[in-house]
Amino acid sequence: MFINPSSDTKRDRIPPNQKQTTGFPVLHYGEVPEYTDLSTEWSFRLFGLVEEEVTLTYEQMMALPKGGTTNDIHCVTGWSKLDNEWEGIPVEEVLKLVKVKPEAKYVMLHAEHGWTVNIPLVDFMKSGNLFATKHNGEDLTPEHGWPLRFVIPHLYFWKSAKWVRGIEFMEKDKQGFWEKNGYNMYGDPWKEQRFAWD
Repeated sequence: MFINPSSDTKRDRIPPNQKQTTGFPVLHYGEVPEYTDLSTEWSFRLFGLVEEEVTLTYEQMMALPKGGTTNDIHCVTGWSKLDNEWEGIPVEEVLKLVKVKPEAKYVMLHAEHGWTVNIPLVDFMKSGNLFATKHNGEDLTPEHGWPLRFVIPHLYFWKSAKWVRGIEFMEKDKQGFWEKNGYNMYGDPWKEQRFAWD
């Protein structure tokens, strides 16, 4: 359900050509992953420009310190959802597991089915970004990225990869899945960076 913002404060939080929704639309490419045993079917890899690669089991990932954040999210298709409460593993806790080489300037998030998304390292490291396990007090549903979804609210929501399985640290920017299919390399909703030509 889409609604009109009820106050100037909320209006100021919605980027150009976006409509506020109280729902949580489900959009993705391909099938929703299914798991029967996360202890054997799931791992999380940190690799690329790091001193030593690290691979975590599901249990090890879930044992990392947890945190929470509240933010607004903006989908490239035109909807915005305000005041989302997320719980999960803050980016800074994951970054403590590796020593990133100084030449690393970008990350590529790797997710199920070969899905990828590129983000500048400085944006990836921003406080408030996290690997979410819960949304508004409930476990993420498979359609919304369970068991782990990256959340980076200051970019369009396609950059918040569902079903994320790893982080590759890179020197140069490379196109992720949607970027190869015409989406903007950065994706700032306030500048309406929706497509490659924006």
